[in-house]
Amino acid sequence: MASVTGFRLPHFLELNSHSRPQYRFRVHNSAGTGGDPAVLSSDLTVVNGDSNSGVRKRELQINHGNGRLKPEVEDKKKNNKLVKDDVEESLEPSWDDGYGTETVKDYFDAVEDMIKPDGGPPRWFSPISCGRPLKDAPILLFLPGMDGTGMGLTLHHKALGKFFEVRCLHIPVYDRTPFEELVKFVEETVRLEHASSPKKPIYLVGDSFGGCLSLAVASRNRSIDLVLILVNPATSFGRSQLQPFFPILEAMPDALHPTVPYLLGYIMGDPTKMAMVNVETKLPPIQRYEKMSQNLTALLPYLGSLADIIPRDTLLWKLKLLKSAAAYANSRLHAVKAEVLILASGKDNMVPSKEEAERLKKSLLNCTVRHFKENGHTFLLEDGISLMTIIKGTSKYRRSWRHNFVSDFLPPSRTEIDYAFEQVVGLLRIGTSSLAYSTLEDGKIVKGLAGVPSEGPVLLVGYHNLMGLELYPLVEEFLREKNVVIRGVAHPQLFVADSGSSSPEFSMNDWFRVFGSVPVTPSNLFRLLSSKSHVLLYPGGAREALHCKGEAYKLFWPTQPEFVRMAARFGATIVPFGAVGEDDLVELVLDYNDLQKIPVLNDYIRELNRNAVKVRDGSDEEINREDLFIPGLLPKIPGRYYYLFGKPIYTRGREESLKNRENANEMYLQIKSEVENCLAYLLEKRENDPYRNVIDRTIYKAVYGSSKDVPGFDP
Repeated sequence: MASVTGFRLPHFLELNSHSRPQYRFRVHNSAGTGGDPAVLSSDLTVVNGDSNSGVRKRELQINHGNGRLKPEVEDKKKNNKLVKDDVEESLEPSWDDGYGTETVKDYFDAVEDMIKPDGGPPRWFSPISCGRPLKDAPILLFLPGMDGTGMGLTLHHKALGKFFEVRCLHIPVYDRTPFEELVKFVEETVRLEHASSPKKPIYLVGDSFGGCLSLAVASRNRSIDLVLILVNPATSFGRSQLQPFFPILEAMPDALHPTVPYLLGYIMGDPTKMAMVNVETKLPPIQRYEKMSQNLTALLPYLGSLADIIPRDTLLWKLKLLKSAAAYANSRLHAVKAEVLILASGKDNMVPSKEEAERLKKSLLNCTVRHFKENGHTFLLEDGISLMTIIKGTSKYRRSWRHNFVSDFLPPSRTEIDYAFEQVVGLLRIGTSSLAYSTLEDGKIVKGLAGVPSEGPVLLVGYHNLMGLELYPLVEEFLREKNVVIRGVAHPQLFVADSGSSSPEFSMNDWFRVFGSVPVTPSNLFRLLSSKSHVLLYPGGAREALHCKGEAYKLFWPTQPEFVRMAARFGATIVPFGAVGEDDLVELVLDYNDLQKIPVLNDYIRELNRNAVKVRDGSDEEINREDLFIPGLLPKIPGRYYYLFGKPIYTRGREESLKNRENANEMYLQIKSEVENCLAYLLEKRENDPYRNVIDRTIYKAVYGSSKDVPGFDP
């Protein structure tokens, strides 16, 4: 027989008649021994195990959005139109992901009522804070760690809820369902979801113990398209640093158990990282420290509630459950065909997550690893990069069987923009204090991006500075002034898994993906232009970005005008531009020719490029050389970056004429000439900038305020 029970919910998970159905349970008996599944009807309110309507035994309804039930077959046609009209299809850049609005304190508040005994079995719920996802969003099933509450994604609900149908598994405190029965419970949901939407992937986010559960389910369902995101998976529980402590725990008197949660609180996570979740990075250091101290002081009393979340008997049961879960998952790793992403913390005092991630990577067929050296075992409740950002940066978000760099792209949120330009490239941003100019239709040059069309498709074509240093201020300028994401087409080697690193952290390559970079291929350029994007193209590619001494601001463009013909096919507007400033930031001391003369390094470069992805055909060795390497650079006292966007060149209405190769080549040479003119203009005009030097800009900000933009030369 199936059983239906409920628990008293925190206010943001509760149902009411005005906002139904905000969440629902699908519950089987905890033994999983059969019986018809029972579903709470869409108008059911659950409070302390009582309901205001009966339970209908019928075929399982599937969630259609975070908290919305899929319409019945007989009402499907009528309701589908309402659903289509009501669901967003996309988001604008700088959307609010809610990161920092919920903290660990909210986690403890949420589970306070959930942990009260209700006699019920494991069940699914959808948090109201997840909201309604975008159209065609895949489902995400969260499998919790030792706490079993299912609220481990509290900090990430709003962001994940935009792009996934989020459901969380709740395992009641006093539930004693064996591991294999939990596997069957999750497995049944996975199979039903697959039957409902066979072309969509199903995401399993497994935290610690949930990681073992995810691997077990994947090993038994090899034909289903699963994406596993394993956060410090407990598959290494047998090698836990706490193994000597467990026998002592079993013999510990009940009177001493309340002290255990405080110990576990510090072992499993970093309280200071938890306290930093809602502390703004823009604050001065003293204010950040004060805010963190206040949060930490407010957080400490909550650690005692861990004794209620995991009572002594439950803790001993969970340790046995972890042991069986790790053994079960490890014995079936060879059968896992799913796509796997492992997030491993460097300060995990519960299990050796860093070493385990590398072991699993060798054992699994399709596995990507990201290390986070400053985080503890409770990664999802600590300050840092949000889970949604990690999914985007590793190209794991998809709506079908394969990731599409264009159709699966999700614009950066306000949190991602702030984090990237303050924490990742903050020093470069402060040091360069870039200025952008553009050219209007009448040929007048003005400060800002007014001359660049806001409506796509737009193809920005320019000169690639040394090591691509001009990219970061350029991307930020378009986001700040026009709220437009420019989609850069980059060297494919940047998208090769882990870029050759055995222990990769979340790196600059991942941030490129977050902000919309795609591998440079004709098909990707086709898709971007057809989607009316603002596309950033460097015809000189790696040859310009890794140029030699004496080649600064020299174009190395191929002879074929193919991008012109592609742009004309979609009536795209081409905007040539120049960027100047690399020689004011760094001194090139060892170029490609110098490195080739050093015995050890030339072998390393040769080996590095042996299997590297090639973009050009190599017909012209001088133009098409694209060996990848890291040049020797010395920093200078920073100057400034300058951008000039030339007069837009329209292809709309010229589609037929530009099919002719001669006409296309004529436009190609015009674009190249415009880029060279932009570079020459900036090199000349920057000499008239009184604030070209960082010292002068620092003095200006000290006098007029740090929030005031530093002026530059008059165009």
